[in-house]
Amino acid sequence: MTNYDLSEDQRELAGLVRSFAAEVVAPVSYEADRTKTLPMDVVSQMGDLGLFGLPFPEDVGGQGGDYVALGLAIEAIARVDQSLAITLEAGVSLGAMPVFRFGSDEQRAEYLPDLLAGRALAGFGLTEPEAGSDAGATRTSARLDGDEWVIDGAKQFITNSGTSITRFVTVTAVTGDGSGGPREISTIIVPNGTPGFTVGPPYDKVGWHASDTHPLTFDGVRVPASHLLGERGRGFANFLHILDEGRIAIAALSTGAAEGCLEAAVDYAQSRIVFGERLGTRQSIQFTLARMQQRVHVARLAWLHAARLRDAGRPFKTEAAIAKLTASDAAMDNARDATQIFGGNGFMNEYPVARHFRDSKILEVGEGTTEVQLLVIARALGVV
Repeated sequence: MTNYDLSEDQRELAGLVRSFAAEVVAPVSYEADRTKTLPMDVVSQMGDLGLFGLPFPEDVGGQGGDYVALGLAIEAIARVDQSLAITLEAGVSLGAMPVFRFGSDEQRAEYLPDLLAGRALAGFGLTEPEAGSDAGATRTSARLDGDEWVIDGAKQFITNSGTSITRFVTVTAVTGDGSGGPREISTIIVPNGTPGFTVGPPYDKVGWHASDTHPLTFDGVRVPASHLLGERGRGFANFLHILDEGRIAIAALSTGAAEGCLEAAVDYAQSRIVFGERLGTRQSIQFTLARMQQRVHVARLAWLHAARLRDAGRPFKTEAAIAKLTASDAAMDNARDATQIFGGNGFMNEYPVARHFRDSKILEVGEGTTEVQLLVIARALGVV
């Protein structure tokens, strides 16, 4: 990490989290994946390190860092465990950031201290059975009844929605028909445990086994009108901004996964003896490893560039899409190549490359599919 114009503080942070990942996260990753259990003690230690508060100012309980700092932390953890990396990414980008960006002073004071300290988590209820990439097709509805919102509908694939420390989910819901124009979509905070709000059983997923992911249903759920997050009718626009930032964080996660595969493959190629020679002496393996390194380097440059634009207050939507597209491709390609280098061992879940192979596919889908990123980039070119 010495060739990316990082500050001394940023290099120190990256080194700190890499050490934490190696010493605390890696030893529990296989068992957490096997048992499909999020290790809450590790999440607590991540909170103690201040990771959940990295990109937030100190006056709201954050660490006073930025999105580069957050990306460095996520990347370092993703090298050894994507489930814990996505727990951090979603806890910040989808849990705390909407409250920080759009919440009232009262909402910030109530929720941010625990979220930024890692004492609480929150989910973001966006995706529905028929509203994924087409989020404008949201069917969950919310109507005002006196001084309460009444919410009905369902959400799916919601991260951090059912842990022992999950405090609420922020839900996108149709709050008006738009009077002949686009439907009005707003975001509303729904505390866990609210009557009518049901967190379904965890999914049986291909990967990210230790990450907490559930379907949600809302049946006549009533919350105070003051639980509206941000301006009424701005929920869709606000969610798009949140996703732009989240794509930078997912790109950092993908870069970490790609690097984890590279490091494992290099170690294996140097130690594995085949036909009396180290595997790494074969030029085909050398070229494969070189391609893997190329992908890591380009992916890191892409997400760092997007994060620096974001931190400087400059437009970054297209660059975030490019970073997410580039890095998710790198993660999937490196996972495939690393698994091939490992041969039969790469098919065994005890090896990290096998878990990366299963985990990395969702990086091409979550927080905007590959096709959505291509559409964003094409629009910036003026061809859509």
